[in-house]
Amino acid sequence: MSVYVDPLQASVLKVNWRYPQGCHLIADSDDELHAFATRLGLKLGWFQDKSTMPHYDLTPNKRKQAVRLGAVELTLHQMAERIRSHRTFKKGIAPVDD
Repeated sequence: MSVYVDPLQASVLKVNWRYPQGCHLIADSDDELHAFATRLGLKLGWFQDKSTMPHYDLTPNKRKQAVRLGAVELTLHQMAERIRSHRTFKKGIAPVDD
């Protein structure tokens, strides 16, 4: 199992997000995601599970820290593939190999 980060992207400024850039922290399991987030000093209340993929948003500095702690850097394409696989798994559909 692993923990992953996608590239920093420009943020649409939200009420609770004041940073011009951000990215996402995801993992193969929620338990692993929460354990890693704890190591980063993130609060459980920042966990987002009502979206496409359970994740935490990261600032540029937290992303650097996550990579130093072993998070795997993904491209946007690789992140999209993980999200598709997650959706498929949640629906109980066997993934299709290309």
